[in-house]
Order: sequence, then structure tokens, then C-alpha cells
Amino acid sequence: MSNDKTQRLSPQGDTGENEVGGLLAAASDFARSVLESVQALAGTASCKGVQIARLKDWAITNHCWIDRTTLGTYSDRGSENEVYASLDSKYVYKLNDFRYSDDNLTPFFERIHIHNQLFCDCGYTLIGFAENCDGKVCAVLRQPFIVAQREATQQEIDEELERLGFHKEQEGYFTNSDYDIFDAVPNNVLMGDDGHLFFIDTIIFKSDTGGLETYNSLSPRASKP
Repeated sequence: MSNDKTQRLSPQGDTGENEVGGLLAAASDFARSVLESVQALAGTASCKGVQIARLKDWAITNHCWIDRTTLGTYSDRGSENEVYASLDSKYVYKLNDFRYSDDNLTPFFERIHIHNQLFCDCGYTLIGFAENCDGKVCAVLRQPFIVAQREATQQEIDEELERLGFHKEQEGYFTNSDYDIFDAVPNNVLMGDDGHLFFIDTIIFKSDTGGLETYNSLSPRASKP
């Protein structure tokens, strides 16, 4: 890769800062251009599959397509993430399959940006794209490994999010009218050795964008009618 391309598509810092000019911004811009093209041609915003296919080609061309076996040791599988631990125990890598982006990938890129603003101490760095064990194209997100004494309790989570200006709508679901946070429950929030709460794995949508309906339709944790 040439030096100018390395700079243009460089990953962000370890806590998700410096998005302008980084890979997150470049991938988001590319996905948006695909969305705009589909809207212009077909008059629809339902183009998630097209965006994912085009992102794979884009990642290969821009040398950010990753062999997942190089990431470290397989650790876990959640509703949307396949998780690997780096061999030096400094990071976890999450292969996110875009599950919570219903029609197009805009909510995914918005979500990463919002998470890094709210929870910069456990921010995500987009380092590339890869196929998970099921052969699905995923975003590869790097996150600092958190040394924790235990999972946070639900009461501790509730109190911390209330301190940050969110109010509780139901168990694990909070809003401040700008952003809606889902899955804010003990196994997704850790109590660090320093007594600080780390929100390592929540689902975030902009408010008034149908996040509750999307979450309820796609999450195995949501209550089904």
C-alpha cells in the first residue's frame, strides 16, 4: 500500500479517536455512496446486502481484508459478534455481522461513532473486514482488553447511566432522547479493578429512528410477543 493510501485509510487510535481520515470514516463514506447510488436508481434505502458485498470488494482493494485466523484465539460468540482474544492479551477483536443494521449499514457506523463518544475508555477501532466462521462478511472491531474484577450489577449500571443523563425505559434499555442504549445488562458491562464501569458491548441507535422495533425484531434477548 502506498504511503498516501496508508494515511487515508489508517485505523483509529486504540480508544476510537481520530475518526476523520481513518478507516471508520472511509468505510462509512463508501457505504453511504452505495446507499445513495441505490436510492437514485431504485428509490429504496433497503440495500444492506449490496453494501456488504461492495464493502468486501472495497476492503480487498484497499488492503484491509483480514484473515480472522491471524487475530488470536477464538473466545466467544454473541448475538452479533464473534470474539477473538489477541495473543498478547491487550485487545479483543469482534467480528460484527451487522445484525442490528436492518435495511442499510448507516446505523452500524453511527453506532460505533456514538459508542466511542459515550464510552471512549473502551472504544472501538475499525481495523478492517473479514468473514466469520459462518462465512458472513463482518466488520473487524478492536477493543482494549478490560481487566475487570467482576460484572457490574444491574443497579450499578442503572445508576451510572442515570448519572450520564439517561433514563430507564425497561430492563437494559435506556434513552436520553438523543440516543437509545440496549443490552446494558451485567454481562455487557464490567466493573474494572479501579471501580469504573466499562460498557463493552451495548447496542446503540439514534433516538426516533426505529431502534426499539429493530432491536425487538432481531435480538434474541428481546421479549417476543
